[in-house]
Amino acid sequence: MLWETVSAKGFNKVQLRVRLGPGTMRLCVCVVLLSFILCASANLREGGRFVWDAAGGAWDMLRAYWDMREANYKNADKYFHARGNYDAAQRGPGGAWAAKVISDARENWQSDVSGRGAEDTRADQEANAWGRNGGDPNRYRPPGLPSKY
Repeated sequence: MLWETVSAKGFNKVQLRVRLGPGTMRLCVCVVLLSFILCASANLREGGRFVWDAAGGAWDMLRAYWDMREANYKNADKYFHARGNYDAAQRGPGGAWAAKVISDARENWQSDVSGRGAEDTRADQEANAWGRNGGDPNRYRPPGLPSKY
């Protein structure tokens, strides 16, 4: 038997009496432990996949940035924004999350430092969202951009 006495200022003492047999107690402990194990393994697997996708998405964004720098092609930045976000989002929720975080951070930094203005930031974010939502990045591809990209 389990006895518990609860008292608080201004209240009468209350006794709680619960009777659990040894078999019932063992069953409850086993169910609780099994639940913890199943939840932890499911969350670790899903969490691990999310992290893996996020890392791959960050790599996709970096690759698009490198390609944009290498191409050095006029009016191609929106294409590379859309392409990086598209590639990252194709990896899954982790990739899409990484693409959003990186895109937002870059645009916030760029709008503060570069002075290009709100209109350029809005257009970049439009291209980011287009690619992240599965839109074809070629919508922003400028004429004459080498097929390598």
